[in-house]
Amino acid sequence: MSKKIQIKLSPNGEIEMKTLGIKGKKCLDYIEILKKLVDVNVTNTALSQEYYETETVTSTDDKAEIRFDN
Repeated sequence: MSKKIQIKLSPNGEIEMKTLGIKGKKCLDYIEILKKLVDVNVTNTALSQEYYETETVTSTDDKAEIRFDN
């Protein structure tokens, strides 16, 4: 799943933000970015199941070769 941020603006000026595909405590970094962008105060935070999951990062030095036969 790709990483996404959903932002909902209410008529009363409230901003609701939801992160998708961002696991662990990294999702909290996006709250800080939003606060800086629009100069808001965070009044409520609800953690999703993804907050308690760990992100798996795969790194490999393997090299692949693609050949086209004529």
